[in-house]
Amino acid sequence: MWLMFIDWLEKRQLACFYKSTLGLECPGCGIQRAFIALLRGEVLESIKLFPALIPIFAMLILLVVHVIYKLNNGEKILISFAIFNVVITIVSYISNFF
Repeated sequence: MWLMFIDWLEKRQLACFYKSTLGLECPGCGIQRAFIALLRGEVLESIKLFPALIPIFAMLILLVVHVIYKLNNGEKILISFAIFNVVITIVSYISNFF
């Protein structure tokens, strides 16, 4: 059942508008493939495809916990996570050109 769901997702991946229009990958290219690799349990492959995916999930979990429990300094931690994710995305995007 789980593998059927993953196959279903894989067949319905959206094409990157930026890549199809300009021929260059965008900073978010690879996130769908990384998500599918993560669902398959291929953590290292997921990190290679889109390094910020796991930190983004961690940030989303923290966001939900913060909304429910009103964590002390939750906003500052979330902002730090967001900056960290942006930096990872930019560095991985730039490293794709070298």
